[in-house]
Amino acid sequence: MTVPRNVWWFEILLYASLVLDAVTVAFDDRTPTPDLSEQMITVRTIYALVILVLVFCLIWLAARRRKGWPRWVLSALFAVSLSSLAQMIVEQGLGLAVFVNIVSSVLTALGLYLSFTGDAKDWFDA
Repeated sequence: MTVPRNVWWFEILLYASLVLDAVTVAFDDRTPTPDLSEQMITVRTIYALVILVLVFCLIWLAARRRKGWPRWVLSALFAVSLSSLAQMIVEQGLGLAVFVNIVSSVLTALGLYLSFTGDAKDWFDA
């Protein structure tokens, strides 16, 4: 069966967003400070990687296994990430890392929009 165009774009855009997020994790500052020990940095990095793998699985379930519920979970995660992005902008200003996160959020928003519209509506199981 041929994947509908909106589902294909949903998958591509969300995987692109995921790659940007992985690059952000890879280049994150891991310098210990008095407030942040090496163990806390390691736990934070592992947590971020687990979330990335979870999101990858959700995208795959939605796009390849035609499951509708992962789109809703991805939408909820996206809503939570927007509050995190707003906090980053307030704390750090508009630096490179924040700009990459903004681009990632735009890709995610566009991909999620496409997954709920057009020829994608009939692709997903309820």
